[in-house]
Amino acid sequence: MSQQELIMPKLGESIMEATILKWLKKVGDVVELDEAVLEIATDKVDSEVPSPFAGKISKILFQEGDVVQIGKVIALLETAGGSEKPVSAPIIETQQPKQEVVKTQVVEKQHVTTNQNPVDRFYSPLVLNIAREEGISMSDLEKIPGTGKDERVTKADILAFVSNKGNSDVQTIEKEAEKPVSTKEEQPIIISTNGAVSKDGGEIVEMDRMRRLIADHMVMSKKTSPHVTSYVEVDMTPIVEWRNRIKERFEKREGQKITFTPIFIEAVAKAIKDFPGINITVDGYNITYKKDINIGMAAALPSGNLIVPVIRNADRMNLVGLTASVNDLATRARANKLKPDEIQGGTFTLTNVGSFGSLMGTPIINQPQVAILAIGAIKKKPVVMETEYGDVIAIRHMMIMSMSYDHRVVDGMLGGTFLKRVADNLEGFDVNREI
Repeated sequence: MSQQELIMPKLGESIMEATILKWLKKVGDVVELDEAVLEIATDKVDSEVPSPFAGKISKILFQEGDVVQIGKVIALLETAGGSEKPVSAPIIETQQPKQEVVKTQVVEKQHVTTNQNPVDRFYSPLVLNIAREEGISMSDLEKIPGTGKDERVTKADILAFVSNKGNSDVQTIEKEAEKPVSTKEEQPIIISTNGAVSKDGGEIVEMDRMRRLIADHMVMSKKTSPHVTSYVEVDMTPIVEWRNRIKERFEKREGQKITFTPIFIEAVAKAIKDFPGINITVDGYNITYKKDINIGMAAALPSGNLIVPVIRNADRMNLVGLTASVNDLATRARANKLKPDEIQGGTFTLTNVGSFGSLMGTPIINQPQVAILAIGAIKKKPVVMETEYGDVIAIRHMMIMSMSYDHRVVDGMLGGTFLKRVADNLEGFDVNREI
């Protein structure tokens, strides 16, 4: 027998640590080659770590909730072989463009304040996600007996609570302790098992890990780039009619639906080839022109947070390939199955605010990029159209696009003409094309 080391894998050049969410195996368990051993979380994405060896786990060196540096040995495996000397497992490295700079932050603990003494209890992001999806309050979460290390709540614990909560009175929130109030202006802050309560009675809750990262990234972007936003209105009628005509045949042939998103990405990729000054990053007074056109698309998660998977080399893909990539990334994003390198390396971002009913938006640039395009809702409206017989009023499918750009390097002429080119690409869509 020989002993091999399972190492915390490298998940991107800028990521230096990861949090262990859950061990899927315990000491003494047999592990197959490439079988998932544990779940980890970084500031970008949650993922599973597979074993590069087949063998039996002899020792686990870090526990759930521990923050571990990349490259550290996290477990030892006994494998069949002649060498008795431990051999390091190869680092599982995902590709990430060197120019991408990401702030790393990991939330180690969720602090819950009760009406007695402050309690420090760790909840993994997985447990917190389940709690949010099932509508479990922090007070109820505090009452769940934990079977993990230091009485931590595990996935099994919270799922057991969910299955039994219909017949349990544990979800009844304890009555809040209140002190006498002398005047309205001097109301004290009430502390309950839900956390701190503001003076007006509102509950104060702590941001989850992903929301903290999004908040930090958005504030950093506004501090870094002077934002300017331009708008243009697009006649989407030809594309709407074309999609309505081919969508059933396409779904039957390809086994998936075609949305407007791949059409938008195609139009953006074509425009970037004409205006490479949009496909850049800025480092101090240095500008880097990107060779590849990698389009990020903002996707909403069940938790309400957003993530931006990236379609690489979008300009080299046809509409069928773009559709397949869009549907695959969106589906795996909602299931939290994206790989770390699939949300890195974007050079331009597209966000569809119209999917939430908004006519337009003023998006914040996804650093270190210099522009982001927001797609509004497609609405029918009367439009004045010029014809050879004079002006007429017609009902058309209209849409507003807005683009925010970094005014340090993208001026109004470049930003405006690029946005107009995207609109022209959409309005000039070939309605006779077959895919």
